Amino acid sequence: MDIQKFLAEIREHFDEFIKNSGPLGQSLWATFLSVHPADMADFFTTLDRDQIKQIIRRLPKELRIEVFGELSDHLKLFCLSVLNESEQAEVLDALPVDNLTDLFDLFEDEELKHYLRLLNKRVRQDVLSLLQFDPESAGGIMDSDVIELHADYTVEKTISLLQRIRPKREMHQQLYVVNSEHQLVGHINLEDLVLQGPKERIGSFMAKNELLVRVEEDREKVARDMMHYGLMTAPVVDDQNHFLGVIPSETLIDVISEEAREDVTRMAAMAPLKYPYFETSIVRLFWERGYILVALLILESFSSSILQAYEATLTALLISLVPMLISVGGNTSSQSSAMVIQGMVSGEIHVSNFSRFLKKELLVTLFLALALGMTAFARVYLTGGNLLETIVASIALTVIVLISSVLGSCMPFLLKRLNLDPAFSAGPFLATIMDIVGILIFCYLSKLILFG
Repeated sequence: MDIQKFLAEIREHFDEFIKNSGPLGQSLWATFLSVHPADMADFFTTLDRDQIKQIIRRLPKELRIEVFGELSDHLKLFCLSVLNESEQAEVLDALPVDNLTDLFDLFEDEELKHYLRLLNKRVRQDVLSLLQFDPESAGGIMDSDVIELHADYTVEKTISLLQRIRPKREMHQQLYVVNSEHQLVGHINLEDLVLQGPKERIGSFMAKNELLVRVEEDREKVARDMMHYGLMTAPVVDDQNHFLGVIPSETLIDVISEEAREDVTRMAAMAPLKYPYFETSIVRLFWERGYILVALLILESFSSSILQAYEATLTALLISLVPMLISVGGNTSSQSSAMVIQGMVSGEIHVSNFSRFLKKELLVTLFLALALGMTAFARVYLTGGNLLETIVASIALTVIVLISSVLGSCMPFLLKRLNLDPAFSAGPFLATIMDIVGILIFCYLSKLILFG
């Protein structure tokens, strides 16, 4: 079945579909109930609020719970507002604790009290414990509702325990072992329970944890460390090594995806959107994009002021070369900053090896600057430029490329030192700075070489 074509048919015949009237409406509804919950959640983003309300209230209980779990937090809030208290309790109780915590961060105090009251006591305590952590930290994204084992458990006892408490608690590929003081001492893998004898104690074959995540660590660093060690789960501990929870693979994927989206928007000189695009108002989109563009426009106007100040110095040919020179500066700085940001995200480039990176990048840039400078020399000379104009253009371009590379390489580290996202250094911000710097270099060298 072509899912997109089928969902488009539902939109076209929505009244018949929601009323389950006639053969077509009955067929559409019956088929819709077999659609994957993730596809239903995507479908909701294309509907208006009244249509979503009608569908979510008509869905069978189990399917409603699954679809609710796939919705964005913004749509979850809306769906909660149209469900009665018992239905609200059902969908909230089914959410993982870390997802509940993310959702509850959006509530006002009175709303938070109302929805916490709907949760069962154990889940409510878990949520309250997670709400104390920064949402950007490991504590804010960990799953605290996990199984804990003790080293003196036998394989037989462990399997019996897992059978009793599943699915009330999350079970991951790695099961973590604690001592009597609730301190983490190691882990076993699920397959170990099959490979080892039933009377074997898990302390005899448990493995050492490759990575311990501190509860206050930034989630981006946690994701980077997990990828570095090739881990699908990682345990979270406090300063006394008490086991607090687990960062599961699903959360790892979510963090990587969200951080990538944030980096892309920051590279475009925008703050990350709180909600998905189609759930964000036009006013909010206008503001998030508009104030940055106005600031960049004002900043870019300095380029015109510089050109006016050196107007008597520049010939018609040199003025025609301005777009080429500032373009190469923006392109070079963007390349350098992109390489640094990628290296910082992957953990390959950091403070301790930055000088080594900068030396190598400057050497590469020197070759690029010479190649581009010679290309500019040939281009200007062969299109009618005299020798002095040709020298001005080639030297200016060479200097611009060198400075662009240095700025592009250093800016991400400078922003990180100021506790700003390095991704802001890529894209419009750095390109605008290089436009101004490039024109200033070009005009100054033109005056220096042409008029001494």
